[in-house]
Amino acid sequence: MTDKKDTITMLHGAGGTVMHDLVKNYVVKYFARFTNAEVPLEAMDDAAVVGDTVLKSDSHAVKPIFFPGGDIGRLAISGTVNDIACLGAEPYALACGLILEEGLAISDLERILASMRQTCAEAGVGIVTGDTKVVEKGSLGGCVMNVSGIGRRTTALENNLEIVRQHCSGFAARWVLDSNLSVGDKIILSGTIGDHGLAVLSAQQGLTFGSEIKSDVKPLNRLIQRLLGEVGGVVAMKDPTRGGLADALNEFSEKSKVGILIHEDKIPIREDVRAASEMLGIDPLEVGNEGKIIIGTVPAKAEQVLKWLKQTPEGRDAEIIGEATSDFKDVAMQTAVGGKRIIARPVGDPVPRIC
Repeated sequence: MTDKKDTITMLHGAGGTVMHDLVKNYVVKYFARFTNAEVPLEAMDDAAVVGDTVLKSDSHAVKPIFFPGGDIGRLAISGTVNDIACLGAEPYALACGLILEEGLAISDLERILASMRQTCAEAGVGIVTGDTKVVEKGSLGGCVMNVSGIGRRTTALENNLEIVRQHCSGFAARWVLDSNLSVGDKIILSGTIGDHGLAVLSAQQGLTFGSEIKSDVKPLNRLIQRLLGEVGGVVAMKDPTRGGLADALNEFSEKSKVGILIHEDKIPIREDVRAASEMLGIDPLEVGNEGKIIIGTVPAKAEQVLKWLKQTPEGRDAEIIGEATSDFKDVAMQTAVGGKRIIARPVGDPVPRIC
């Protein structure tokens, strides 16, 4: 009989502490220091850097494969593109591995491929190679896929880092990394949270919440490159996917070795998402998103970054939600009623198969 402690559970793929421990204690154990990458596997950033090339591989098993506002194809392209972009790089080539389930309708496959092509057009990047496999009926829920990609340094990234160095003596990072935050840096959220997770959950369970909550899934690389080139001052970026805002902020805090204080009344959440979360007993801070970014900026550039974001469709709901601090080592939230509470890294995203 198999020991339950020796088996994979859904939590191992849900973001949060269980997944991070799996990667750190097992995957990194076998492959860390295997290469002399500038940003290696053991850094556990959203992508790696070898030379001046950013590498990313991302697999997707969302259920169902079509959900309000998106589908597995749009999700897969956006997820890979956004992870590359959050290091400050420009994605320029993708590879796609399709694993299709016997019985999947060809019309559904074509619908997914058309969605992927549209998303690639929005991102300005193309699929240049890949692979296709088919497995027995009942194995997958339609299909799963992997999209890997490569990105490169840009003038916009260089201009951004030069602005950061003007404000931060001794700043030496060549990329926008989770570990770059310093005390006093401001934390900006580009828009409302919880949309994607609640949209997928509604599709999984056949729920309605009085209004149609749609996924925010979209590629953000062009927005990010413009932000870096036109405003600058960005030291860290992350898309808060599995585990949501809570997990992403804890990654910033742990890797940068700073505390983070956020303000509850500044976190943008749609009213229908808030109501649905309360009804289901879900914390929207722990729910995954696929079209938002968390941005760490030097204090002198925060208001300018916010103003710029608010003039874009993707960032019209952006807010400065907090700052890095030396007052404590963890992530905490100033509540609307005046107290503070710790925002711990979640065990896992409360919505299964979200991406």
